[in-house]
Amino acid sequence: MTEAEILRRIQRRLPALRNSSLITGIGDDCAIYRPSGSREDLVFTTDLLIEGIHFLTSTHRPGDVGHKALARGLSDIAAMGAMPRFCLLSLALPTSITSQWIDAFYQGLLKLAALHRVVLAGGDLSRSGQITCDIVCAGGVPRGQALLRSGARAGDEIYVSGTLGGSALGLAGRRGAATRRHLRPEPRIQLGQHLRRRLHATAAMDISDGLSLDLDRMCRASGVTAAIDHVPVFSGATMQQAWHGGEDYELLFTVPRGTRVSATFQDIPLTRIGTMLAGTSRRSLRPRVLFCGEPVPALGHDHFRS
Repeated sequence: MTEAEILRRIQRRLPALRNSSLITGIGDDCAIYRPSGSREDLVFTTDLLIEGIHFLTSTHRPGDVGHKALARGLSDIAAMGAMPRFCLLSLALPTSITSQWIDAFYQGLLKLAALHRVVLAGGDLSRSGQITCDIVCAGGVPRGQALLRSGARAGDEIYVSGTLGGSALGLAGRRGAATRRHLRPEPRIQLGQHLRRRLHATAAMDISDGLSLDLDRMCRASGVTAAIDHVPVFSGATMQQAWHGGEDYELLFTVPRGTRVSATFQDIPLTRIGTMLAGTSRRSLRPRVLFCGEPVPALGHDHFRS
């Protein structure tokens, strides 16, 4: 059973969102809640960071773990074109963890929070057999303007920010920029604002589980097929790492055909990688991503795939 199959089983048990202030629920980077009479929609996301699954204490210093815990949530906020406001953190720790580790963990988290003017507003503490972090991030976006996965249309041009495969290369043990990319990802908050305000992006999401899987998710949500002709690869990474590696936390987005997109935004490359084509129904299991005409399997990270 895959993560997508589990989500579908959950969704079948949920009531419809008709006549609800909850505009978007399961299936996007964030849930969207619209307070009555508000000019702004509120966006919420939650993300787990678990020792032995997402990081190792032998490779990640406590400050790296704190930074990454918050960065994962902020990346979802960025993908919606929203501005982060506050976060909540639940942290479960084994008895072996020292007060020095805890101080360094929060130092890493709060340094990133200060950079993006995010307030740590609360959370929970508990004991556990392994370090477990659950971050909840909340943000705001002008009413009706949040960027969704489901907005891509046939003819839209597909872009990614940055280069891909760097985190996978860092995980494989290389030093330098790749290791920094893996340990301390940078959420693209300002870029998300730019996509919404200036480029009028039709769809967006962050690349957390690998381009192949996340692009497939966007295509299925939008009912389209992606024809890819180029992938910007992190220096030293393989094409496999760029397609399937995950944890790059760059933004994947689409814009209407002919939109003028600059080559960079605040020194971050913006690369056109292909075009959206008309697709089959959202329920179809046919491949949704093509690279130079050949289908690309969605082999990014899935916790539940055998």
